[in-house]
Amino acid sequence: MSTPKVLLSTTSVYPEASTSAFELAAALGYDGLELMVGVDSLSTDVDGIEKLANYHGVKVLSLHAPTLLVTQGTWGTDAWDKLRRSGEAIARLGGDTVVVHPPFRWQREYGAGFVEGIKKLNAEMDVKFAVENMFPWRTPAGHFQAYLPGWDPTPYDYDHLTLDLSHASTSQRQSMDFVHAWGDRLAHIHLTDGKGSLKDEHLMPGEGDQSAWQVVEEVASRGFDGHIVLEVSSRRARSRHEREVLLGDALETIRKTVAKGEARAS
Repeated sequence: MSTPKVLLSTTSVYPEASTSAFELAAALGYDGLELMVGVDSLSTDVDGIEKLANYHGVKVLSLHAPTLLVTQGTWGTDAWDKLRRSGEAIARLGGDTVVVHPPFRWQREYGAGFVEGIKKLNAEMDVKFAVENMFPWRTPAGHFQAYLPGWDPTPYDYDHLTLDLSHASTSQRQSMDFVHAWGDRLAHIHLTDGKGSLKDEHLMPGEGDQSAWQVVEEVASRGFDGHIVLEVSSRRARSRHEREVLLGDALETIRKTVAKGEARAS
């Protein structure tokens, strides 16, 4: 049984830049990084990222494609070109997974062919395109369905899925239910948490309503061999030292919980 690799998302060091993620991942002993493309200028420069990875000895094993609302112009405006470029970038960096948000409802043409297009990319490229669960946008006037074909990837014919625990909380669902429903399609995990707020909170695992540590133990007991990515907000840290302690403690607990799950299965 292959033990999941534990990665640090470059977003977890915000407001520090992507360079800090490499420094902290190396210092703390993470197995690698997930690069969020578009959070700063360096994150869009694959040459620069490759040099940083080699310098720090930290591999970029997954990449979050620039499909967020705030990265709509990153790497061009053609959605399929952006995804293909993301696949090429992570393959060059030695990784294997591209995280993809579903299209926004105003991207009608892209949305209409999204399920088939993702399946085609997965067949053609040697990396996994793993579609992430999102959430309905909740407003005082009610829910707004912002994604096509839908925020919940469960009923669609995707080969690989990314589970984000904060998104599950925002959608007022339980991550464990997704684990059970998805089975082998669960390919990638954004480990975080939430308290069901209107906003996407990205709390530290264990601080919200998602039974985060039970989820980690459960997937480990099932032989999950994808990546577990710590994707949290560490903005409450008042210094680099405080951020390092937060991210280091989380890594230690993830590894202990994975080992507990694996022992349960043996």
